[in-house]
Amino acid sequence: MRFMMIVKGSEETEAGAMPTDAQLAEMGRFREELARAGVLLDASGLKPTSSGWKVKYDRDGRSIVDGPFTETKELVAGYTLIEVKTREEAIEWSRRFPCAGVDGVTGEIEVRELFEPDDFERGPGVAQLRELQLPSQR
Repeated sequence: MRFMMIVKGSEETEAGAMPTDAQLAEMGRFREELARAGVLLDASGLKPTSSGWKVKYDRDGRSIVDGPFTETKELVAGYTLIEVKTREEAIEWSRRFPCAGVDGVTGEIEVRELFEPDDFERGPGVAQLRELQLPSQR
């Protein structure tokens, strides 16, 4: 089972506030624990939306909308992707996640399970997805 621990963005992260050296060290120690346990797949912070864009879909096609995006409460500032045997194990790892806030006191992460090919009905589309899977997803 794969889970993504999503670090929620804030006005501070959107303004380019960076974590302190102590916060980076704490996150580094947490990632080392995940790696030693063999559950870490990927982890990274994301730059503010001012350096990104959205692709909008409608009946007329697709359009590109450059950042920044004004609504910060639903933005993602970073993520950690883990693979564990149970939901309970993912909950325990998420409880240990260092404070995700720039101030080191307040913050929020959201944890979501990733879909696996077995979650979908069998068919040509699922077979194609299976062929394209990374080794860690097989």
